Amino acid sequence: MIEARDIRKVYHTGDIETVALDGVSFTIKDGEYVAIMGPSGSGKSTLMHILGCLDTPSSGTYSLDGEDASELSGDELADIRKRKIGFVFQAFNLLPRTTVIRNVMLPLTYANVPHEERERRAREALTAASFPEDRYHNMSNQLSGGQIQRVAIARALVNDPTLILADEPTGNLDSRTTEIVLHTFAELNEKHGRTVVLITHEPDVAAHAKRIIRLKDGKILSDEMNPRPVKAVIPPGESTS
Repeated sequence: MIEARDIRKVYHTGDIETVALDGVSFTIKDGEYVAIMGPSGSGKSTLMHILGCLDTPSSGTYSLDGEDASELSGDELADIRKRKIGFVFQAFNLLPRTTVIRNVMLPLTYANVPHEERERRAREALTAASFPEDRYHNMSNQLSGGQIQRVAIARALVNDPTLILADEPTGNLDSRTTEIVLHTFAELNEKHGRTVVLITHEPDVAAHAKRIIRLKDGKILSDEMNPRPVKAVIPPGESTS
């Protein structure tokens, strides 16, 4: 699914050259659950932008689902994002006085999908994200942090993307809510076969993935399978369905 080959990303500010990524290469197969982690300045945010087709490398190649995205125009990158990538961000970016189901339907509205089809696909995405059906018509500002992030995950799923790309998705959450969200990613991967790439600086969060790629100073420090992924523990009284 993902093939990165000798990716370099160099930024220039006047006469100053900053190398954010320095020859990064790896592949991610369909159905994997991978964490990309590293401290601030390691290059993980730059790599996330390239994987998410928000930017292109200075050199090297990046292919997503067999499509070379290395030298595309802004409009072409936007088309790939729309068709192939579901984003989950640290900031939830939901419309606050809009119902859960309408928030999830929003990307399909922009794509001119008919209303009945939008609602059907939104309900399927919310089910996949383990969001309780009795809250579909709640306003998003009436939800807990964990519920809000699950709505954001459902919105990322609604276009049936090739890749779920989560950028520090638990950064604003407490430990209880973090467990709920990580449980949701594990379910998406294990039960629904979704490819999940999780960008994080937290080892405790990365430990839930089945494979961990560690970056340092723009290079891959290690790339290892995780023999015992941590299982998220759902707090008592918290439903995931």
